[in-house]
Amino acid sequence: MANTPGAKKAVRKIERRTAVNKARRSRVRTFLRRFEEALAAGDAALAKSAFVEAQSELMRAVSKGLVHKNTGSRKVSRLAAQLKKLSVA
Repeated sequence: MANTPGAKKAVRKIERRTAVNKARRSRVRTFLRRFEEALAAGDAALAKSAFVEAQSELMRAVSKGLVHKNTGSRKVSRLAAQLKKLSVA
């Protein structure tokens, strides 16, 4: 258990930061899920707009430090490949 005032403050800060990060992570997952649903439906136009939103949200998560830069880029790249496969088919 935290004993010093500084440690107690750190615990409070961590709790606040955790809540914010949890909300951000949930938001990113929501946009990724919308993209996956558009892919499953086979709607190229809807998938394209969902991809743009998901890409934006992923890069925002990168800028906020929620996701590593390379991880965000890798995920966007894979989403783009899925979108391309749908539009070709």
